[in-house]
Amino acid sequence: MKEIPYESDSYYIFDRTYNNFRMLYRIHQIGACFVVRAKKNLQYKSIKWKKKLAKNVLSDMTIELTGFYPRRYYSEHLRLVRYWDEEQKREFVFLTNAAYITALQSAELYKSRWQVELFFKWLK
Repeated sequence: MKEIPYESDSYYIFDRTYNNFRMLYRIHQIGACFVVRAKKNLQYKSIKWKKKLAKNVLSDMTIELTGFYPRRYYSEHLRLVRYWDEEQKREFVFLTNAAYITALQSAELYKSRWQVELFFKWLK
């Protein structure tokens, strides 16, 4: 994550291995957005829930991190999106700082990252 030359007004999509809240906050500070899968042991407090949800969006909420280091490194509110993937028959949980896109769009951004990876593998 440290080597990526981040640019404002861009989106960065990460797997849950990259739950580095110090780096995610850096992305947020430069005016870029991220979508990252949340780890199962994420500690947070729910602040606000959205009531109208798209199909397969199980929840869309504003949260505050409560774990000692995550809260210290990322003090702003985040969105936590729970999404049911019909194809894989499983739930995904995402964190994002993108407040102006829908929960479904954040799930689709994450899903599209696999298509990009497959494209680059095909090029090799």
